[in-house]
Amino acid sequence: MDDILLETEEKMEEAISNMEKRFTNIRAGRANPAMLDGVLVNYYGTDTPLKQLATISIPEARQLCIKPFDKGSIGNIEKAILAANIGITPNNNGEMIILNIPALTEETRREYVKQVKSYAEDCRIALRNIRQDANKSVNALELSSDDIKFGEEDVQELINKYNKIVDEKFKEKEQELMTV
Repeated sequence: MDDILLETEEKMEEAISNMEKRFTNIRAGRANPAMLDGVLVNYYGTDTPLKQLATISIPEARQLCIKPFDKGSIGNIEKAILAANIGITPNNNGEMIILNIPALTEETRREYVKQVKSYAEDCRIALRNIRQDANKSVNALELSSDDIKFGEEDVQELINKYNKIVDEKFKEKEQELMTV
């Protein structure tokens, strides 16, 4: 029984961390190197993550500087950023690429909140599926009906705890997005 609860909790933790990872890709009008995590650069015929080809710094709150280790790759990095469709046009000065993050409009902020809400709901669905699997595992054990009931209650306590975490993370991200 304890093994089922441990395994269920691990899966729920994974669902929460997956949601948080998706949240970091939504920009809040401030520079964040995580915005570039999904950018793959064609470097000598191999798709390479941008982080491995350059240093990414934040000189100002709404600016990212990308300084490649190999200046010959600057054109490919610029193309990769444009292809990644992150909504920012790179400025290449020959030495480095500068990304100026535009201020978010009210409408854009609301769209991002909708997207965050959708990610939070996806996480809740994942948690419900994990609960369902855990309850099946509990019922598969050859226990008395009282023990099965207690097991299901323990699983329900876990999902309540993790749903509360999802709500907190959502409110946090919503607050971040709506703050001008």
